Amino acid sequence: MANSTTVKKILAWIKLSRPPFLSVGAFPFILGTLLAWKLEGVFNAPVFIAGMTAVILIMLSTYHSGEYFDYEGDTLSHQMHKNRFAGGSRVLQSGALSPRTALWTSIIAFAMAAAIGIYIQFGLQTGPYTILLGSLGIFPGFFYSTRPIRLVDRGVGEIFIGFCYGWLPVASAFYIQAGHIAPVIHWIGIPIGFTIFNVIFLNEFPDYAADKTVGKKNLLVRLGIERGALIYSTAAVLTWVSVLFTLKLGVSLKALYLFLPVMALSAVLILMVMNRKYENKRTLEVLCGLNIAINIGTTFSYIVAYV
Repeated sequence: MANSTTVKKILAWIKLSRPPFLSVGAFPFILGTLLAWKLEGVFNAPVFIAGMTAVILIMLSTYHSGEYFDYEGDTLSHQMHKNRFAGGSRVLQSGALSPRTALWTSIIAFAMAAAIGIYIQFGLQTGPYTILLGSLGIFPGFFYSTRPIRLVDRGVGEIFIGFCYGWLPVASAFYIQAGHIAPVIHWIGIPIGFTIFNVIFLNEFPDYAADKTVGKKNLLVRLGIERGALIYSTAAVLTWVSVLFTLKLGVSLKALYLFLPVMALSAVLILMVMNRKYENKRTLEVLCGLNIAINIGTTFSYIVAYV
């Protein structure tokens, strides 16, 4: 019986960590490492392993603190819809784990990521800006939902997420391998940032009513659904423009060929969002899922092009 309870708690913890969503930070980090190898001819396996571990811990800290501090809103969202991409993991609402467990695992993951960051800079000697780059990810991630800072309630949380899951992992991975950041890296991170901004932003659509009810003041609540649809579409178009711009900086044309199907899917989502298809709960869930595919597809366009 004890073993069965332990297994259930482990499975609940895994679900709380939302493994599929770890990919949105892991793949850009892989891209940055690949670019360091292709552009600079460097690859340090211990640095990559330690860096990837820190990135995953930062994401776990972010997700778990969100589960704790968004408990009330996620509980209400669970009552209003069954969207798999919004409203949290629902593990805490099921009683499988206590809210305090999520808080403490978030803090522990934060501390472990910080310790690894110190080891990477001073133990592996990756350069003087290593801890700074790590701090740019760990603090906005942890305080995205954590009170009293709670970036998500300040109308800028989504922008920080775009930065932390776009430019930052690509640039950080490149830096800890090469010791500097090549100019093209800055621009490659931009379209990835726009797509992850849209992932977070569209995932707020199912939670809109619940978020308004509990007084959550994220960007969508501040703007309203109709303006939110316009912001989503604008960010999608800016993704296309920024991908095309990277070609002028020496990125292989293969990246564009690989991105074209992603771009076509993005155009379909723009049309559906602008035509208010999000009003159907089932359709909105599909849109949220496809939106993640756009983010991953954009990153993979660059990965495959350089491979």
